[in-house]
Order: sequence, then structure tokens, then C-alpha cells
Amino acid sequence: MNDEGRRRSIGGDAVSQENGKTATRERSEVPQQPGTKQEPQQGQQGTKRTDVASQDTDAGALVTSTGRTTIADAVVAKIVGMAAREVGGVYAMGDGMGRTIGSVREHIPGMGKSIAQGVSVEVGERQAAVDIDVVVEYGVAIPKLAGAVRENVIRAVEHMCGLEVVEVNITVDDIHLPGDDDASDEDRDPRVQ
Repeated sequence: MNDEGRRRSIGGDAVSQENGKTATRERSEVPQQPGTKQEPQQGQQGTKRTDVASQDTDAGALVTSTGRTTIADAVVAKIVGMAAREVGGVYAMGDGMGRTIGSVREHIPGMGKSIAQGVSVEVGERQAAVDIDVVVEYGVAIPKLAGAVRENVIRAVEHMCGLEVVEVNITVDDIHLPGDDDASDEDRDPRVQ
């Protein structure tokens, strides 16, 4: 046995022998990662299927000798929007004009809330740069919030897309004050009579 160990296949299982120890793992189309599950596909007894949704991706996997995977800017923008909204203290996304257009858009049949509102991305073959406009809740420490948003966005994009995030620029456009949504101007009592 050499220093690197010896590999052989027995009945569909990969067997590795290193330093006198034998390790066996079942073969699958995609390497098994911690936290993923394997289950037989319908109609194919003994065949295993790996859930790739929860697996880490590798930035180098986007360009291989067998082809190229291109991820659209809109896809990355939606991932960024979702990741930013997951952080507590983010009230809304977008600058004032973007939020106004977004609220009009929500009332048009067939149109919904844009997940990518307030997000601008630039995507290359292996890297992405992100700009985010946010409205924060009053009382939140903005530097800590920005750090948490930045960290969550980088984690989500790198995990889901395999792109290296080179920068995440965050602009705080507004702050949401308690009571801003409680009553409209028409419902309030006039100040003078």
C-alpha cells in the first residue's frame, strides 16, 4: 500500500484504505456534505439521490473543462434582497423613490413586491459586487446592522452561487420611527380648529 492509500469499488461503494484503516462511503452523483440527506429515487431501487440544495458550492465550479455556469444579475440581486431582509433591524429596502415606485407596483394586478428592490449587483464569471439601500428601524446600531447584513449577504451569495463577493456597499437611506405606520394623515385629528 502506498502513502496516498488505495481505492477500489465494491458493489457500488467506494472503499479507501489508508494507514491500515478501511473507510467505506456510498457513491452518489454529488459528493455528500454534512447536513444533506440521501434517499432512493422512485422506481430505482438502491440508487441514491443527494439533496444539493443544502450543499456548499465552490467558486471554481462555475467554469470547468466541461462547461460554464452563468448566473444572471437578477438571480444574485434576489438572493441579496432575501439575505438582507433576514437581518433584524432592516425595515425596508430601497431609497425613497424606489420604495414609492415599489408601492405603486404592488397594486398593479400581476405585479408583486420586488425582492430585489434596493439592490444593485455587478456579476462577473467568478466574483460579484453588491450595493444595497436600506431603511433601518429606529434604535438599531447602524454599524452593527450593516456588518450583520454584509455578513449574511456574503454567506448567502457565496453558498448559493459560488461567487466570491468582493464588496457589499450599504447605504442607509432612511430610518423608520415608531408610529410612522400607525395612522395616516387623514385619520389624525387636526392640530388647529
